Amino acid sequence: MKNLIRLEDAAKLGAAVYFSAEVGFGPLTFLLFLLVPDISMIGYLINTKVGAYLYNIAHHQGIALVVLLIGYSTNQPETTFAGLILFGHGAMDRMFGYGLKYTDDFKHTHLGWIGKRDNR
Repeated sequence: MKNLIRLEDAAKLGAAVYFSAEVGFGPLTFLLFLLVPDISMIGYLINTKVGAYLYNIAHHQGIALVVLLIGYSTNQPETTFAGLILFGHGAMDRMFGYGLKYTDDFKHTHLGWIGKRDNR
């Protein structure tokens, strides 16, 4: 099951790359911006609660889809691309076993504990 879910996330990442090209941003541009959502980890310099909230906002795929749809419906390619970056990055993180964070510890995610063998 875990490999099936990872394959699904890989497909979502691939779709984000594909649709980025469709709105005028090639794969290299996508790659250059792919890690930008991780800037949200700066909140962990304050504490784990602030860090988790900022991280989760930047990595929530529902928020990514809202940004994407706003950009698409208003014909704003840059906003659409931002949504695709957020969506693709979230899919990539989940593909590697990183999930949305709980406020107690950076390694405690909705997918389990990072580094534990019994996680997805």
